[in-house]
Amino acid sequence: MTNQQQKYVSQVTNGFIFSLFSLKQAPMIFLAGVRVKELDEAHAVTTVRHRFLTKNPFGSLYFACLAMAAELSSGVVALMYIKDAKPKVSMLVTGMKAEFIKKAKGRISFTCSDGKKIAAVIAETQNTGEGVTVEVKATGKDEAGDVVAQFVFVWSFKRKS
Repeated sequence: MTNQQQKYVSQVTNGFIFSLFSLKQAPMIFLAGVRVKELDEAHAVTTVRHRFLTKNPFGSLYFACLAMAAELSSGVVALMYIKDAKPKVSMLVTGMKAEFIKKAKGRISFTCSDGKKIAAVIAETQNTGEGVTVEVKATGKDEAGDVVAQFVFVWSFKRKS
């Protein structure tokens, strides 16, 4: 991990600094209280909690809040890899599939363990200049360890001109 990547990891896993970042760059993440708990080259863990702003009328977490936390678990890994990438790389979600397995209550943790896949496609687009897509999975579990939701995101990466 480069020094820039280590600095990025320490910033996004620091609750206060991440709150400032999300307030400025992605206010809905701030309002929903999504947090980055773990981040390294291989995986990331994000959390979101069932509370007043994240609830739905059925007594569970609103699906959009689950999607935010799930997307962030893969997005922070990608951002870590493109942070100091040369040549620069842009990224965008181009697709998503979701499966909701159990009512989401309490604190839900999403884990994306596809960091190596993400790094490989970023390196590929840097080398070839061609746009590349990758499917990554984020699994959400409740505090009891039961799977409540699974998301698959299609990320597109492209070398900037």
